[in-house]
Amino acid sequence: MTCGVLCFLARSSIKRKSFGGPISTEPRINDRIRVPEVRLVGPNGEQVGIVSIGDALKLAQESDLDLVEVAATARPPVCKLMDYGKFKYESAMKAREARRNQAHTIIKEIKLRPKIDPHDYETKKGHVVRFLKAGDKVKVTIMFRGREQSRPELGFRLLQRLAEDVIELGFVESQPKQDGRNMIMVIGPHKKKAEAKAEKAAAKAQRASDSDSEFDSESEFESEAVEQESAPAE
Repeated sequence: MTCGVLCFLARSSIKRKSFGGPISTEPRINDRIRVPEVRLVGPNGEQVGIVSIGDALKLAQESDLDLVEVAATARPPVCKLMDYGKFKYESAMKAREARRNQAHTIIKEIKLRPKIDPHDYETKKGHVVRFLKAGDKVKVTIMFRGREQSRPELGFRLLQRLAEDVIELGFVESQPKQDGRNMIMVIGPHKKKAEAKAEKAAAKAQRASDSDSEFDSESEFESEAVEQESAPAE
């Protein structure tokens, strides 16, 4: 076998060793921590100080806890006594809850004509108000037809009017601009999606509480009425 082939195989072996597997993001725990000493933190956050790795592992075993490396780049590394299984579970639950509560901005669209009648305008404005209260953006499109295309100021004034009517709920995020036969404006909500969802949930809970209170009052009234009917006449 030639020297060139041997060198190629050697380089290939080094590459496989260097890039053979993914880098673990898990912290080192217990016997996987291979340093002579660590800065130890107790389970409640108390500072124990710098101790040998043997003493730290002994303390973890006596406390029925894990020794977890929380700051590997520190000198010496910082380790904490904790229930690592419980810590991983609680971290996963928090991440899941954060993803579930994550707000996704949705863009709703409303289409208007430049010469819209008052009743239709109020209906469309009501939709815009509802979307903004829910924390969503609204794309407002003015559609021009025929000779209306020569009167872009009609659409501009209509968009301005709408923005002023909902100014307490939203702001003009994208100014009116011509896009072919249409004119487009984007209105953003003052409140965030998460805030709107929280307010909606609180209002729903309040309504349920009020309904329960009303039911209890009616039940109490009916009970008093039954007692009065069953009481013997004097």
